[in-house]
Amino acid sequence: MADTGFPVEVVSVEDRLYSGEATFVIAQTTEGELGILNHHEPLLGQLIPGGFVLIEQTDGKRRVAAVQGGFLSVTGESVTVLAESAEWAKDIDADAARSTLESAEEGSDEYEQALSRVRAVEQLNNEK
Repeated sequence: MADTGFPVEVVSVEDRLYSGEATFVIAQTTEGELGILNHHEPLLGQLIPGGFVLIEQTDGKRRVAAVQGGFLSVTGESVTVLAESAEWAKDIDADAARSTLESAEEGSDEYEQALSRVRAVEQLNNEK
């Protein structure tokens, strides 16, 4: 079965980060890491603080966002990420994020944001 695209949107309180077609999405939820393909069963998941969302676009490019909480909605026809905050991994200073992660108190908002940034950068760097 050939990979077919489906609509994906990533929206944060501040901005609409992404609206396009994808063949695969990975999101970190409170129930674990979910991989979503076209025609996935409908679900609503709570995103974890300190997580990431990975989008494999139909053109083969990979986009990764550091995500702080929110929700993932899968309808079977589309995927929507409603994040409290989100930023693209390509825009993150990885060294600064690692430094903040080491110095921040575990469980604090600062720690969770740095963890999210580090995870997103690592996923972007794991590109095939």
